[in-house]
Amino acid sequence: MLAAYFDCPGGPENLYVKEVMKPHPGEGEVLVKVSASALNRADLLQRRGKYPPPKGASDILGLEAAGSVAGLGPGCKGQWKIGDAVMALLSGGGQAEYVTVPEGCLMPAPNDMTFIQAAAIPEAWLTAFQLLHFVGKIQKGERVLIHAGASGVGMAAIQLVKLAKAIPIVTAGTQEKLKATANAGAAAGFDYKNEDFSEKVLAFTQGSGVDIILDCVGGSYWEKNLNCLSTDGRWIIYGLLSGGDVNGDLLARLLSKRGTIHTSLLRSRDKEASSNYQQSFTANVLPYFAQGASPRLQPFVDSVYPLHEIAEAHRAMEENRNIGKIVIEMPA
Repeated sequence: MLAAYFDCPGGPENLYVKEVMKPHPGEGEVLVKVSASALNRADLLQRRGKYPPPKGASDILGLEAAGSVAGLGPGCKGQWKIGDAVMALLSGGGQAEYVTVPEGCLMPAPNDMTFIQAAAIPEAWLTAFQLLHFVGKIQKGERVLIHAGASGVGMAAIQLVKLAKAIPIVTAGTQEKLKATANAGAAAGFDYKNEDFSEKVLAFTQGSGVDIILDCVGGSYWEKNLNCLSTDGRWIIYGLLSGGDVNGDLLARLLSKRGTIHTSLLRSRDKEASSNYQQSFTANVLPYFAQGASPRLQPFVDSVYPLHEIAEAHRAMEENRNIGKIVIEMPA
């Protein structure tokens, strides 16, 4: 089968399409013929040699996929049959023509969506879902600050915060991105490049600040995050785009607000935890992707690249050109 590959860490130019062995489903695993996968910043980090896959995971790029069931390993419990349209969050291997997935980690692809649309769901939406509900314990009426609001996770988080009857506030780097987040349901949005988002957040919340911060930026935002965190607020760090170094009295500032810092990496969760998240997501969120649902949730696809243009897809994400997800389409 064909797969996205690189022989040594480096830039997008190191990527190419390679013919590799097709995987065989093991005990309790399902073989999926991948129609589409989506790109994530973890793929960029892995390509640079900074985020190796977990032990036992495929070294092929790709943390999510959508396609159809092509085979069943021994011990499968009959939950899936050949030809079922499915999607999955993966620990690796999604940017290939086939991937094996534990049967409990598969989700049904929404009936009226293409595989390209479905591929934009698993990583972004499950990340946002577990951050908000399992880590942040979001409550009705709470205010949530979402950094990188126009990213795949950001656009999913906006809609999930609204679904929880809470208030999404975002940061983004261009007016175009802020407009997209407003269209997705953000109550307010601020340009982090040209204004102090913490001052704007405090003004918008009449001085009370936000109850939850979803932060994929890290070190450079710590002071502004604490400025606009409410008393007893939860600051959830799930990425370090600006690095992890902090210079200053973070702990005293955090203590003064009785705030808590949570951290989360979905990729390194064990299969049982990942399966729990996916089962809860399937039961409580997936029905809202169906046509006629109210409110109706919508994955945002920024652009689609064929597998042989994987390097250009990486360049687009590195340059922060995307609003929503960049999807990789597999050969037919």
